[in-house]
Amino acid sequence: NYAMAGRAYSPRFLWMWPNARISVMGGEQAANVLTTVGTADADAIRAQYEHQGNPYYSTARLWDDGVIDPLDTRTVLGLALSAAANAPLEPAGYGVFRM
Repeated sequence: NYAMAGRAYSPRFLWMWPNARISVMGGEQAANVLTTVGTADADAIRAQYEHQGNPYYSTARLWDDGVIDPLDTRTVLGLALSAAANAPLEPAGYGVFRM
């Protein structure tokens, strides 16, 4: 989910579906890259990516706002949009621009 507006983009809310993956690449691709470089065992890398790429792994570490049931997506998005629409706006921090 990093590429799709992950925490680095400072979203107001960030949920995941149960079938989501949080890895930048899959375990197979990472294992191929790292074994090509010659730094690690492919099976160990695959196992680590499978374990840590799980949405429940990131939710347990509070990297996101939770895992939602896909059936509840409309309800959760509606509540989030309502909360975002009623949040106070932060002042813009633009400096003075002179030509």
